[in-house]
Amino acid sequence: QLQLVESGGGLVQPGGSLRLSCTASGFTLSLYSIGWFRQAPGKEREGVSCISSSDGNTYYADFVKGRFTISRDNAKNTVDLHMNSLKPEDTAAYYCAAVDSRRVTKVTMALGPSEYEYWGQGTQVTVSS
Repeated sequence: QLQLVESGGGLVQPGGSLRLSCTASGFTLSLYSIGWFRQAPGKEREGVSCISSSDGNTYYADFVKGRFTISRDNAKNTVDLHMNSLKPEDTAAYYCAAVDSRRVTKVTMALGPSEYEYWGQGTQVTVSS
């Protein structure tokens, strides 16, 4: 069974840091490009960052550039999202998603959620004092 599981969410004060992990089971994550998305209550799901399987390039939404870093560890079959300088507006449920690089050879922030094939259940991040 192909599955993605996010972990690492929680409550953090403004200016704090969290590391989210996306762990795959049932498939080799290195063959997939990974995107991180988030959704706050009453808002649409929005792309946060993605990492391309084919060339390792990373991409970020403007509102997280310089604060978030995406990385992958193929040995652990995980993709992490390191989040620093967190703001209250970063509060949301965070989801990772995977798309087969053999089907979609290039991912950028322009690739919409509907193109991703597998999704995790999400992990909540709350930034509040």
